[in-house]
Amino acid sequence: MFTGIITDIGRLREVTRTTGSEWGDTRMIVETAYDTATIDIGASIAHSGACMTVVEKGPGWYAFDVSDESLDKTTLGDWTAGQAINLERALTGADELGGHMVTGHVDTTATCVSRESHAGSTRFRITVPDDLAFAIAPKGSVTIDGVSLTVNDVSDGTFMINIIPHTLTATTLGELQPGGAVNLEIDVIARYVARYLAHMAPGQSA
Repeated sequence: MFTGIITDIGRLREVTRTTGSEWGDTRMIVETAYDTATIDIGASIAHSGACMTVVEKGPGWYAFDVSDESLDKTTLGDWTAGQAINLERALTGADELGGHMVTGHVDTTATCVSRESHAGSTRFRITVPDDLAFAIAPKGSVTIDGVSLTVNDVSDGTFMINIIPHTLTATTLGELQPGGAVNLEIDVIARYVARYLAHMAPGQSA
């Protein structure tokens, strides 16, 4: 589990795609400011919102393998060397819960349709697919490229988020422009409430 509070911006050093290898079709190597001596093989790290497992490491870098499913459902399939990546290590029992509960399981990719400055902050409008619109509500939580954010408003298949200057500089969202793709994870509580309501017996009260 994660909270959507980014603690490093990593850089993708290398992408290797190999069919039939013993470790999978795609391996990515990330350069990071994290002390990799404290990262265990098998540890989970969120990469712009997508949880991946560390399979190899060295001083200042580590590697993870990506399935075809993850390449298809996230922006990772478009990543190339030099890509900036929002990084968050998995929660421990001592961590401060500064954002909201994030699983690292990306629901879909979405598109930034506008960016504008407003009172010192930056407002982005993001598309939301029809099948996920139920989970996006004003003042609710959403995760964009691994960043925990509050929804300001929802209208016409889009929602708006307001980002303060610190978040722009401490995450990759400062580079996001209209037309750019992002990883979107809906609020996990909304997900389970919707599933519960969808499976209620006819006439059953919530």
